[in-house]
Amino acid sequence: MPSVEDGSRMVRTVLLTAVAPVVWGSTDAVTQLWLPPGRPMFSAAMRLLPAGLLMLLWLRELPRGRWWGRALVLGTLNHAVFFGLLYVAAYRLPSGLGATLTAVSPLVVMGVAWLALGERQPLVTLLAAVVGIGGVVLLVWQNDNIGPVDPVGVAASVGAVVSASVGFVLVKRWTAPGRVLVTTSWQLVVGGLLLVPVAAVTEGAPPALDLPALLALAYLGLVGSVVGYVVWFRGLTRMDAGAVAVVGLLNPVVGTVLGVVLLAESFGPVHLVAMVLVLGSVLVSQAPVRAAVAARLRPSAPARAVPAPDPSDAAPCRT
Repeated sequence: MPSVEDGSRMVRTVLLTAVAPVVWGSTDAVTQLWLPPGRPMFSAAMRLLPAGLLMLLWLRELPRGRWWGRALVLGTLNHAVFFGLLYVAAYRLPSGLGATLTAVSPLVVMGVAWLALGERQPLVTLLAAVVGIGGVVLLVWQNDNIGPVDPVGVAASVGAVVSASVGFVLVKRWTAPGRVLVTTSWQLVVGGLLLVPVAAVTEGAPPALDLPALLALAYLGLVGSVVGYVVWFRGLTRMDAGAVAVVGLLNPVVGTVLGVVLLAESFGPVHLVAMVLVLGSVLVSQAPVRAAVAARLRPSAPARAVPAPDPSDAAPCRT
């Protein structure tokens, strides 16, 4: 049976993993406020490559043996293909539809983890994922004018979800807990290198950047990529992949809050209900959190009274 210390450690792991979607939820607001418009591939490459190179310079370790191939696969799936398809979908789909398709990723991750790792999720986690997806639908479809659906955009969004889901499960399968930092650096470099030529072909020469744009890219690179992916991949090495994926539903919640605060977007009762559904689903999906709550609610066993000694049972006094 896990000790109380083990349970507390797992709760800390869940909370640390949640830092990633919280940070990623700020990406849209930062991009809209400070980055050049119409340059998604450039922005994606610049948030990956410089951060990955800085990590390589700091860690001073290159892949060895089969990790050259693994780094290429993970960097391609988790970064290059994911960001590329995600931005194609963003240009072709209403934001509500795109976010809804992306929100299905916890169920896809659970399916891939079951096929690749034999990892089965308890029913409560599956139900929590469904409720959380419903909360995201309520959250992002408010004020969204849904017109004709572009099949290319839908295919790109689904492809992004599948690519990242497979990549996350492979991270869990291949990465030892103590190797998260160095393997993340390799992935960021690979993803950035693959996106640079895509940005050059599709968007032309790099745009001129002012100081706010440079600071925004530094934030997205160091905080969004380095911190975000390190804690996310760390969570994958210590938790069930499906449980980690449900934590990712916090992303649109943070994005909505920052949109209201920084971009003056509307917020109503339906948004509040949706956020409660998402937050509740994230909490319920985590076994350590459920165990901690159950331990607090479980009544403690009453102390057993120790009977007083009977004088007649005392040993006779010898003289």
